[in-house]
Order: sequence, then C-alpha cells, then structure tokens
Amino acid sequence: MRIGTGYDVHALVKGRKLILGGVEIEWPKGLAGHSDADVLVHAICDACLGAAGLGDIGIHFPPEDEKFKNIDSRKLLREIAARLRQDNWRISNLDCTIIAEKPKLRPYIPSMIGYISGDLGLDRDQVNIKATTTEGLGYVGEQKGIAAQAVVLIDR
Repeated sequence: MRIGTGYDVHALVKGRKLILGGVEIEWPKGLAGHSDADVLVHAICDACLGAAGLGDIGIHFPPEDEKFKNIDSRKLLREIAARLRQDNWRISNLDCTIIAEKPKLRPYIPSMIGYISGDLGLDRDQVNIKATTTEGLGYVGEQKGIAAQAVVLIDR
C-alpha cells in the first residue's frame, strides 16, 4: 500500500476558460497555463504518480513540449491511470480539495466526481472532492489564483 500527494496552483486570468475537474465553469476568468490548467486534475496526476514512485506530471508531460499545449488534462490523467494499471497498481481511494474564493463550486462537484472516477476506472464513492476558501487571505482569497490538493491511496 502506498500514498501519494499532489498540489497545483495557477493564476486566474481573463481570456481563458475555467476548467476544474474536467468541468467547464462559466466565469469571467480562467486559469493560466500551458495545458487547460485544470489544477484539480494536475494535483490528482501528481498524487498518482508520486504514490507509484513515478515522479511528477512535468516529467511525463513537459510544459515546454508543444504537443501538450492546451491539452485536455483529463487525457493526461487517463494516460497515468493506464500506466498505474500496467504496473499492477489499483487506486483504493482519492481525496481532493479545491481552494478557491470564487466561484462557489459545490454545484459542479458531482460532475467532477463523475469525470474523474470514470477516467480512473473507479466507483464514484472512491473519489471525494471538496471545495474551500481562504476567507479572503492570500492570492486565493484575493481571487488571483486557484489551488488544489489531492491524496491517493494505491495498492497491488
């Protein structure tokens, strides 16, 4: 049995779509990044890779590689899930937190769970996603960015 953690943060900017957990959220700003900048999926990718001892998302999908420009992060997650299965790892459960002052994310969480559980080949009850704020403190509280963290338990 192994545990892995992941963390990601991206700045909020105008002119980009806001995508979290694979869900496009109607909001005047989106997340800046080389890919679609889905901080939740990136944190999950890092947690899975870390638990399996496979480094991090930047090693497997380098941001300077143009083939990953604007890529749907869920494609990366599905590739990582396939790699875990290839190495005989099974995900027991996944617990995630999105840190964002706005928008309020509760209505989107069921869809996020559906996408992520599907991409990882898990039952919905194996994936937990929460959202919190920083009560107006720091870059998240000032609505300059959104962060996410994830913890995954894997076994063979």
